[in-house]
Amino acid sequence: MEPNNNKPLKQERCEMIDLGDSDSDVVTGDTTDDSSDDDVKPEIVLPLGFLDPLTPEERALMNKKVSDPVHSSLRVTNEVSNVGETVGESNDVAVNEFKQFWNAGGYEAKGDRAAVETEPCNMDRLRVNPQFLHSNATSHKWALGAFAELLDNALDEVCNGASYVHLDVIKSKRDHSKMLLVEDNGGGMSPDMLRQCMSLGYSSKSGQDNTIGLYGNGFKTSTMRLGADVIVFSRSRGRDGGSSTQSVGMLSSTFLKRTNKDEIVVPMIDYKKGGSSWDMIVRSSRDDWRQNLDTLLVWSPFSSEAELFKEFDLIKDQGTRIVIYNLWQDDQGDLELDFDTDKYDIQIKGANRDEKKIEMANTYPNSRHFLTYSHSLRSYAAILYLRVPPGFRIILRGRDVEHHNLVNDMMYKQEHVYRPVRAFASVIIGFVKDAKAHIDVQGFCVYHKNRLIRPFWRVWNAAGSGGRGIIGVIEADFVKPAHDKQGFEHTSVLIRLESRIREIQKKYWGDNCHQIGYVKGPFSGKQRGRPASDSGNNQASDSGEENCHQIGHAKGSIYGKRRGPDLNTPASDSGEDDNSVQPTTKKMKSVSNELKDDRQNAPEPSLKRRDHKQAAVPVTTVIHSQHPTNAGSNEIEKLKKENVELREKLKKIEGVNVASLKRELQYEKDRNNAMETKLKQAEEKIEEFDKEQETLIDIFSEERSRRDEEEDKLRRRLKEASKTIEDLEKKLKQLENRPPVVSCKIER
Repeated sequence: MEPNNNKPLKQERCEMIDLGDSDSDVVTGDTTDDSSDDDVKPEIVLPLGFLDPLTPEERALMNKKVSDPVHSSLRVTNEVSNVGETVGESNDVAVNEFKQFWNAGGYEAKGDRAAVETEPCNMDRLRVNPQFLHSNATSHKWALGAFAELLDNALDEVCNGASYVHLDVIKSKRDHSKMLLVEDNGGGMSPDMLRQCMSLGYSSKSGQDNTIGLYGNGFKTSTMRLGADVIVFSRSRGRDGGSSTQSVGMLSSTFLKRTNKDEIVVPMIDYKKGGSSWDMIVRSSRDDWRQNLDTLLVWSPFSSEAELFKEFDLIKDQGTRIVIYNLWQDDQGDLELDFDTDKYDIQIKGANRDEKKIEMANTYPNSRHFLTYSHSLRSYAAILYLRVPPGFRIILRGRDVEHHNLVNDMMYKQEHVYRPVRAFASVIIGFVKDAKAHIDVQGFCVYHKNRLIRPFWRVWNAAGSGGRGIIGVIEADFVKPAHDKQGFEHTSVLIRLESRIREIQKKYWGDNCHQIGYVKGPFSGKQRGRPASDSGNNQASDSGEENCHQIGHAKGSIYGKRRGPDLNTPASDSGEDDNSVQPTTKKMKSVSNELKDDRQNAPEPSLKRRDHKQAAVPVTTVIHSQHPTNAGSNEIEKLKKENVELREKLKKIEGVNVASLKRELQYEKDRNNAMETKLKQAEEKIEEFDKEQETLIDIFSEERSRRDEEEDKLRRRLKEASKTIEDLEKKLKQLENRPPVVSCKIER
């Protein structure tokens, strides 16, 4: 009979795992001998994004490459006595290339992809070139952002018992080069979970409220940003009554490039606890398992299986140990990371490091994190989380990182509530305690799900010194972070948030800038943000303009015509347009006109001109001396009477003006009292509305949690039902494949 071409061919299990495959099954089992193909093995269907074995044709091509003379020296087993020498030579060649991160992207694979035939199903699959590891890691422009991704993974393990994460620098026994170590005592990873971790785009944390991971890409981007290669050791306790497992996986750009791979291949081995010993977990065959081990021993810093087990001994019962090696270098050939300046810190060199800011940090301790977070991992890790779980420790090079809340660096603090649609955010704003020194420190630290996404975000770029010294803290869970978690997706939600906190900062500056020595004024104008010591005469003129009414002058602009009116008229705060003052003003003008007319009609005394330099003589004396006649005395008496009449008229006018002003003042007081009563009522209503809104938010959150629980239950039931259906289908296929029963009749 001809074979049925519609049925897929049975694939052999191979030693390497292709990072780009996602649609095949993986068989997991602990075998002590080579079993036949007819043996029934339990199958586990892995979700999309898992590492998948190579096809038989790819496996043949792989074995051919390894058996080539060029690569024959790279195949090393435990029985070879000169492992260290062979490995050292191959790694030296590899390390001499691709030393700088930003220059490590150029790569051309020499593999013959034309020799690999398509699968019988005639479906294309996504092939991931090794160059993608570098391209993917370029999302981290800042090396400390890569450390933050690894800290996030450790913090997410608190729910599995993690109590610490330890970052340190260790030396390779093979070439004595420096390597990075990131270790935690969380729940560890099972063999399948480690394959998830090594896969691209798979994340079991997506959609969970208590975790930060979203895209399933952080481990790959962070490790490849810090070094060319990484090896992971993970030990997990048995779950659901199963045995404990431990796994080793390696993601190595050096290995892929030096062996001319045109796809991302990840060597990985697994063990299972069997009594007092650890037994290998064979997924395909023992030869494949051995080839994975040999590849690890060639391209990792560990030259024997015993050294691999020593790393597991450091993990103890459970946890994960990540070793990043072949660290990137700068243009001068030195390591990009600085391990020598501070023996308890990991710092970076280059543009992020400013020596002036480092000196200022010693002078202004309350601004230390603003001045040093861009180059110091210890400073950045101290403010990386808004809240740290109780009992959880971040240990950097043997010393704990002290968690720091930026709110403790503020003075004159204020809290504002920002309520966009279906969301809530609290904005805490204040002056940094060093603000009176007028140093340029400002910005908002925006957190998302407890994690710092945007450190010291400067939303107001004033032309002068406006906003200087103002810092703030915001937790905005409703804004979606970018892939590198060092910023947010540029959406309309982010634009509205930026606009709102800019308004808050401007208003806070206008109300409080005088408390740190700046001139209080509007948001616009030349005097905005100028220190009070520099204001000079302008400040004096402003104060004179504000207080001139206290000595009897009308309050107004220093350049206007109303400053200091004649006739000693009392100032009126209500201005010239006030109807209650207009009659009084008219009366005063008429009296002054009458006085002028009387003076003009009076006979002018014949006084001789005096030199303006001589001393002034009283008028009465001059008149008596020059005009001792009766006519002169009559004129004097007449002028005295006129003066008395004018004084009486002025008193009447003043009485009328004072009475009107008192009535106006009483009216304004009553009006202010009424407005205060209305304001209190409005505030009470606002408080009631806030309480109602908080109640509604609590109700909605409870309903949402209930809905999520119901969805989880339904999903679990759906999975159980689908599994039951698959089991029934398998049983049905087995029944269909059974030979028919032949019935025989026996005649007697």
